[in-house]
Amino acid sequence: MGLFTFLTQEIAIDLGTANTIIIHNGKVVVDEPSVVTIDMKTDKLVAIGEKARQMQGKTHANLKTIRPLQDGVIADFNAAEQMIRGMIKMINPKKRWFSPALKMVICIPSGSTEVEIRAVRDSSEHAGGRDVYMIYEPMAAAIGIGLDVEAPEGNMVVDIGGGTTEIAVISLGGIVTNKSIRIAGDDLTADILEYMRHQHNIKIGERTAEDIKINVGAALSELDDPPADYIVRGPNQMTALPIEVPVSYQEIAHSLDKSISKIETAIISALEQTPPELYSDIVTRGIWLAGGGALLRGLDKRLYDKINIPFHIADDPLRAVARGTGVALKNVDKFAFLLR
Repeated sequence: MGLFTFLTQEIAIDLGTANTIIIHNGKVVVDEPSVVTIDMKTDKLVAIGEKARQMQGKTHANLKTIRPLQDGVIADFNAAEQMIRGMIKMINPKKRWFSPALKMVICIPSGSTEVEIRAVRDSSEHAGGRDVYMIYEPMAAAIGIGLDVEAPEGNMVVDIGGGTTEIAVISLGGIVTNKSIRIAGDDLTADILEYMRHQHNIKIGERTAEDIKINVGAALSELDDPPADYIVRGPNQMTALPIEVPVSYQEIAHSLDKSISKIETAIISALEQTPPELYSDIVTRGIWLAGGGALLRGLDKRLYDKINIPFHIADDPLRAVARGTGVALKNVDKFAFLLR
């Protein structure tokens, strides 16, 4: 048995639309953007993670940067498999005589269809997974935040990722009500792209829009601690001559308003379906925000003003789901809610 466990490697993977995080032995060993660059002629992997992200929008005809996951699900099966395999290799880059059998726990969106779940399972098994367990993202986020998911009390988690926003009420180790909408970080980035084109007549790429969101992204046009304006450089759409535009957080708050309203509506809809006993627990304890979207300035305040329930931002919201997946990996035999 000792030899057998030595030959098995246990890993927890948060396979995200924007970032993939791998936990091994309770520590984050890989935290990279979910991007791969593939040579179109040979179909070989050229770069993965941060290296591939730096190539985004800058490749020539033979190279293509691909984001294998769209809206929280696998869109490109081959690229996803190559990405998972490549990131697992990053754990111990030293060449081994053999690759150990893998026992993995992977996150999936709570609104996944049978086909989407199958795609994740197949990709993981092709990448070397022998024992593959799956956990729903909001459940993993709740565990990562430190909530007792098996207690007979209601906890509500809103996980705003790159491709999906997962909203779930959790009690007794199960999801009572859940709502998974495909409005999340990527849509906010797209809103900024569109706004810059229409309002400032400037052409920018996805990476620049992402940088704007990180530097001056906000959910409210009145902030107590406002960030400084962010300077964007690019070509004028009409003349193709270079222009420089300072962007303020108020403008970005205005451009993101529609998408954030859709998230608010989804939270209210999930609350409507919540049984009254659990609802009162949620009002008392508040709602937890996780995922990269939780970092949007003023989002917790805006949601509180709209819904009148306090919102708390998780510590290190970007890694909450990954931490929860790591805990689930240690308790595979104890947690009955994991999917085989």
